[in-house]
Amino acid sequence: MKIYKFLQNGQPRFGVLEGPDTVRAMKESPFEGSIKMDDETWPLSSLVLLPPTVAHPRIFGVGFNYKSHILETGRALPDIPPFFMKPDTALIGHGESIVYPSASTLVHYEAELVAVIGRKARNIAREDALNYVLGYTCGNDVSERTIQRKEMASGLMTVGKAFDTFAPIGPCIETSVDPSKLRMQGRLNGAVVQNCQTSDLLFGVDALVAYLSRSITLMPGDLIMTGTPGGVGPLQPGDSFEIDIEGVGVLRNDVMGENA
Repeated sequence: MKIYKFLQNGQPRFGVLEGPDTVRAMKESPFEGSIKMDDETWPLSSLVLLPPTVAHPRIFGVGFNYKSHILETGRALPDIPPFFMKPDTALIGHGESIVYPSASTLVHYEAELVAVIGRKARNIAREDALNYVLGYTCGNDVSERTIQRKEMASGLMTVGKAFDTFAPIGPCIETSVDPSKLRMQGRLNGAVVQNCQTSDLLFGVDALVAYLSRSITLMPGDLIMTGTPGGVGPLQPGDSFEIDIEGVGVLRNDVMGENA
């Protein structure tokens, strides 16, 4: 099942895809309980899509979680997931523009599978972790490398990951895929630059959810960006970047200059 969030008459609504281009309204948010359908329908192609989560989610990111990406950086495999957080002001949806900061000279794309938490989770076992995930979406952990590298020299990852528009998420939540067996591609201006299977994850979704829940109560709508594979590279104003995850969908965002 594919769940979309969109604007309708100026208000955010949730709906479920029926057929190739029809979205049926949900009576309430999927984060508020059971999924109940309404009678209204719209063409998917007519909708302005929003990030498919709650209004102000917590966004957890994890670095160095694909073996291919770790190898290209020359690092040792980490013993625990190296988590960081992005502010919700970084969140944008499918079709919105990534803003390239005017003072930056090196901004990278990072294609990622994102787990969307569906219900409150605290201190859960790894074997139960996926039961707390509503589904999966695409995400781009856009990163300002000049700042990030200076931060990492001090053991931090904060501002370089946190610029406004640096967390594109979407286009929908897919509830019926196995997160350990998905093909993912990142495409820069149509050319494939990242290509992997999620089986290459060092820490799978179940391990990430269980690990976080040991110390943090996860809430409905929380987003866990699971890491990026090898092939990361620079973005420039005028570029378009797509993240295509098997069975989930395609997230596309153009890049614009801050003063454009």
